[in-house]
Amino acid sequence: MKDYKCVIFDCDGVLVDSEVLGNQVFVDMANEYGAGIDISYAMRHFKGGFLNDNIRQVEAIIEKQLPQDFEIEYRQRSYEMFATHLKPVDGVEQVLNKLKVPFCVASSGPQEKIKRNLETAGLSSFFKNNIFSCYDIGKWKPDPAIYLHASETMGYTPNECLVIEDSLKGARAATSGGFDVYGYTLLNEDPDFENEVTKSFEQMIELISMLKL
Repeated sequence: MKDYKCVIFDCDGVLVDSEVLGNQVFVDMANEYGAGIDISYAMRHFKGGFLNDNIRQVEAIIEKQLPQDFEIEYRQRSYEMFATHLKPVDGVEQVLNKLKVPFCVASSGPQEKIKRNLETAGLSSFFKNNIFSCYDIGKWKPDPAIYLHASETMGYTPNECLVIEDSLKGARAATSGGFDVYGYTLLNEDPDFENEVTKSFEQMIELISMLKL
């Protein structure tokens, strides 16, 4: 196995179990405007993406614009949901405790959301300031920019880093940037996901043996 010098974690669905929670809030709100979608649809089409792109997709379904404050209300409702229901992904604390190389988080979400969710899940102390957001650079997955930004800031080249992802958009972002990607498949709804990753695994705890920690 290659000895990686840095590990870059996606946040939603990899560190914190926010994907189903956040997507369910989004589905509920979209359906209030007649979208008629379910959580399976959302996990396949919206997971790992830029919220504004997801809003545009819903607008195409309902053939009209969503209200201007849709994103503000979504953030508010999802934060309320996360505050009471968010947990760390099962096994991720054991992995982070054993990691000997530098690691960071690179997410499509805003800095405030990443920090708030890591805090709620009890993972903040692992990451300190090693938190990178697509909103900081204005480019979103599947563009590789966020992973290139994270690796460069951490001081490593893409081929020295390993990315841990759970979405097709995220995996494509990493592979197109020249990174190896280990794909977390537990909640995967996309048949193309496993074709896009270097290796796949179903339980986070498997990373301990995969990385020889």
